[in-house]
Amino acid sequence: MNQYLLSLHSTPDSTCATQSPMPPEEMQKFMQRIETLESDMKESGAWMFSGRLTEPESATVVRITDGDTMTTDGPFAESKEHLAGFYILQAADLDAALEWARKVTTCVGKPIEVRPFWGLQS
Repeated sequence: MNQYLLSLHSTPDSTCATQSPMPPEEMQKFMQRIETLESDMKESGAWMFSGRLTEPESATVVRITDGDTMTTDGPFAESKEHLAGFYILQAADLDAALEWARKVTTCVGKPIEVRPFWGLQS
């Protein structure tokens, strides 16, 4: 089986700083859609791992400069879009991974990037 990263990206109009919180009823429906999607992934054997990330302002960047370790407040790259979460899936091929990405983007309404893991393709 091939392994893929499905990364979920925020868009400028969907960050916590610019978006008002979902009403409780809407949040409940959203979470039910996520639970159903993830249940489908698990039942099919595609789901390996997933995670949701905090806002990029919570990041810390670590780098080595002239042998000294330096830390700075993140994010690493200034951008209007940022990585918000991800899925690591097993899929027979890219087409199968893209089908899961279609389901994820339909569920969450945000762009999904699909990338195979290096050296793990059959």
